[in-house]
This record gives sequence, structure tokens and C-alpha cells, in this order.
Amino acid sequence: MKLDFRDWREDRELWATTLGVSRTAIDLYLDCDVIDLHIEPFLWHRLVDYDMLARHGNGVFDARFYSQTDLPRLREAQITGATWVITTNPFRPSDGRAEAFSRNLDRLVQELARAPDDVAVVRNVKEYRAARAKGLHAAFIGIQGGNALDDNLDALDRMRDDLILRVTLVHLSSSRIGVTSSPASALAAGSDGLTAFGLDYVKRLNEKKVFVDLAHISKKGFWDALSVHDKSQPVLVTHTGVSGVHEHWRNLDDEQIRAVAAVGGVVGVMYQSSFLGDPFWGGKCEAIVRHLEHVAEVAGDNVPALGSDWDGMIVTPRDMPTCLELPRLVQGMLDRQWTHNRIRRVLGANFLDTVERLRG
Repeated sequence: MKLDFRDWREDRELWATTLGVSRTAIDLYLDCDVIDLHIEPFLWHRLVDYDMLARHGNGVFDARFYSQTDLPRLREAQITGATWVITTNPFRPSDGRAEAFSRNLDRLVQELARAPDDVAVVRNVKEYRAARAKGLHAAFIGIQGGNALDDNLDALDRMRDDLILRVTLVHLSSSRIGVTSSPASALAAGSDGLTAFGLDYVKRLNEKKVFVDLAHISKKGFWDALSVHDKSQPVLVTHTGVSGVHEHWRNLDDEQIRAVAAVGGVVGVMYQSSFLGDPFWGGKCEAIVRHLEHVAEVAGDNVPALGSDWDGMIVTPRDMPTCLELPRLVQGMLDRQWTHNRIRRVLGANFLDTVERLRG
């Protein structure tokens, strides 16, 4: 099928004018791999049959909570790759979650296959490069909520790790794997970290060369996971804020950032305004830049990355409500005197280096 989007590469000056950014920002942006570690349009496809391959407006809440991405707008924004996430329903009985996950994985792959001239599902950097050589958006696939496959460790064999890049161990609720960082953790009985099963779960993901994602996990669970994690493999925190800029239950502290860096991992900064320290109903994209900058100052330019959480029921900055305005983030980086190399690394190179270390 033919997607509805404009190729701004044909008129860079007009794109710069339309977004109110410099031509330098546009040229640099278009010269980079631009990869998002966490997007969730598939959640809305499951909930309300949101067509991910149709072009949408900003919805009834002006791109708050949903309608922040779809494949045509990702293509128009020249976002070269992203991890498309399958989120687990924690209320589904555990003995039915593996089957539900298998159906959802098939459904996501089939939906993306409807646009073979625009998107390819990829598993590693080699396949990413091949997709980009064809001018395609590269779709990695991830799981949010390891309890999708927690009936037993053998359930992970249903994951199809040939397709799944990463698993976020826990989400907004605790599970038999471990405890969330959210206020819902107060409802969990017993340990406030990973369970014995959770520790074995991390080891099994290592065996399969599937990234362990430590977004959403409690602080003790974070350290529990790293205590058994294969030190030769990088770890991810795909979508978070940082406490060094704004103290919040959802955010990483500096010690955690350094621990991710020590094993060659990356920290993706998300776009939920209140987690970044702005008003809940919407802040400014400059806050995202401040969080990314803090990660770089604490652990080096090879660590920060983009992890928007677009369509994950978040409230985005009002000057960057959807993926279409992403070059404004680059302008914010330039305004803070970032080097072009740091910008290039944050937009996509850091993530690709980390994936190559694990997957080739």
C-alpha cells in the first residue's frame, strides 16, 4: 500500500522554516541515523484498532496520550528506525499470556508487512543497514512486561528471539519476575527487587542474546538484575528520565547511569513532561535535552539515546507533540552548544553500537 507522507528532503529550507529551526539543524538531522528505542502505536491498534499505516492528526487531546506516531508520520519525520513495542496486559491470567503474546507478535509483523516499500522488520545492525540502503524504516520489536512470558522459563522459547530485540522486565505493575518502580510497588508482597525466578529470567535472556531492559524496575530490582547479568553483554534502559535533573520514582540516579555505561549499554530518555520536571499537561522539548545532557556528563557521549515512549499514554512537550517535530530537538541541542558528534551519537549511533555488540 502507498503511504501518505511528504518527503521533506526535497525542500530542506521549507522544512526548516515550517518547524522554526535552522537549516543547520535540518541538514545535521538528515545526515544521522535517527532511532527511537521505544514507541507504542501498536498499543492503540490493539485497544481501538488504530491504523498504524494510516496518517492521523493529533486526536481529540492534541497528541496527548495517543496519536503521536503512525508509519506515514515516522517516514515523513525521517525517523530511520524504532523499537515497536508489544505491551503486556498484566490482568490476563498467566497461563494465557504466552498465547496472547504470540498472536500479538504475528499481528504486529503482519501489519508492518502491509507496507513493504516503507518498512522492514529487523533484528540486528546488519539488517538495519540493509533496510536503510533500500530507503526503508527499520522496525525492531520489543516486549514491555516480561510477564508476557513468565508461566515458566521455557515460555521464553515462544518469544521467537530471532525477532525480539529486548524485554522490559517489568512494567507499571509487579509480577513474579520482580517489582516495579511505580507507586504500585507498594502493593507487592515480599521482596522489593527481583525474585529468584526473575534472576533466572535475566540469565535466560542473556543466553538468548536478547537485551534486558531495566526501564520501570525498582531500584533494588535494577541492582539485582545487574548482579547476575552477563558482564560481557550490554544492558538497556530504553525510556526513562534522570534524577540528576528531576527527582522522580520513574527516573535513574547517577550511579545507575554509570552502571549501564560500564557494560556498554545506553540510556534512552523519554518524553513524558512530568517525569522530565515540566508541568504534567505539557512542557518544552528543552527538558529532554537537559536529561540527555546529564546522561552524557555523568557517563559519556556514548550512553544517551532517544526513548520517546510515543503513544504510551504520555503527555509530550507542547513544542514537540508528535514525531513530526523531532528536528526541534536537534535545534535545542545546537542551542546548548552540543557538538555535531554528540548529536549524531544520541540520535542513533549509540544505540546501533550497543546492538552491534550483542547481535552483530
